[in-house]
Amino acid sequence: MVNSFICMFKSLSCGCFLMFSFVFCFASQATFGQSAAETVKTLVSLGYENVSWDESPKERIYVMENSTYRLNGVGVGKAVDLIQRMGLPADKPCRLIFLNNNVPEISLYYQPVDGDTIQVADRADWDVSYDLGENWRKYVRGKKLNSSLFKVDILVYPELSLKNLIITQIYQVLFNLSPAIEVSLWQGMKLTAQMVIPVYNDGYGSRASKVHPGFLTLQQTVRLPYNIWGTLTVGAFNAGRYGVDLRAFHPFKDERFSVEGRIGVTGTYYWDQFELVYGTKKRLTWALGGNFYWPRYNIQFSGKLEQYLLGEIGARLDIIRHFRYASIGFYAMKAQGARANGGFRFQVALPPYKYKRRGYIPRVMPSNNMGIAYNAGNDQYNYKGYRANPSDNIMQMNSFNPYFIKSELLNY
Repeated sequence: MVNSFICMFKSLSCGCFLMFSFVFCFASQATFGQSAAETVKTLVSLGYENVSWDESPKERIYVMENSTYRLNGVGVGKAVDLIQRMGLPADKPCRLIFLNNNVPEISLYYQPVDGDTIQVADRADWDVSYDLGENWRKYVRGKKLNSSLFKVDILVYPELSLKNLIITQIYQVLFNLSPAIEVSLWQGMKLTAQMVIPVYNDGYGSRASKVHPGFLTLQQTVRLPYNIWGTLTVGAFNAGRYGVDLRAFHPFKDERFSVEGRIGVTGTYYWDQFELVYGTKKRLTWALGGNFYWPRYNIQFSGKLEQYLLGEIGARLDIIRHFRYASIGFYAMKAQGARANGGFRFQVALPPYKYKRRGYIPRVMPSNNMGIAYNAGNDQYNYKGYRANPSDNIMQMNSFNPYFIKSELLNY
């Protein structure tokens, strides 16, 4: 009878243990899920868009887009701090995928250390990469909170042009304020419509003194397999060009190295106030080159072969150092039938550095940054090109560089 009692006690103890284990695991999972859901709500309350989360047996994934902080490095850092503070999964890695107009750009990956009883994460513990892990398309395509689609930004672009062609005058000056409406229509698609408002014109002709349209473009960006980004833009560009522009970018496994290419077919146009005058003859331009990024000093070396608008083919070298609030660099160019040329360029971030949306009310603010390229050789005819979008610049193109984001995490 004693043996029967002991066996019954063991069976009861085993059953209680299994039930307790089941309840504990269920409660833990519910707690972790609740923690992740609360984290997503907090991210949305801070202004992050296209936010979602998911859980797999291997990792927890957060997806988001920074649209509140004008500097992506700052926005990424704020999200990391919040997720660390609100709780990371105790027994698996955590991955953050950051989007740009709903297109995935980079991921941050945190791997907990086996054997640690107290899990304390730091910004330095996150790996930043273009690699998004397995099945990232599933997580990116899922339902998201605080969608960015059809929300309107009105960005005012300050535009300053200087030229030194008259011996009796130091500089001729043109200064415009050019507001642009930018709308996200679907994943990767952006509509840009700009109006140029002249403020000061000394020496740039009578047409430049009249209010007229600027950029008018549709731009579609996609992320393809093997970490290839493609961007197709159609419409009216700057430098009096209209047409089609296609760009591609691919980082290698060693993400310090990357290649890029561009091809465009464009014609000439100009606005005489609101009267459009355009030509039918088209020009082919292209560029093909590679980049090396030196993480220690955030210096980017870029070399390209290019064909310009007059048909001349040449080579270009850029050396650019990227800071949090500015990108500054030098360039040199040499084309067939033209003198060597070069100069410097810079791009400076404009305040305010934090600007949260209020639902679907359009935001009105300055452009993210403003820049100037100085033509030291004063060549008026050769080496001419165009920009396909008002936001195309050296600072914006580097804003999702994994090494730059990592440096921002460590130095903020």
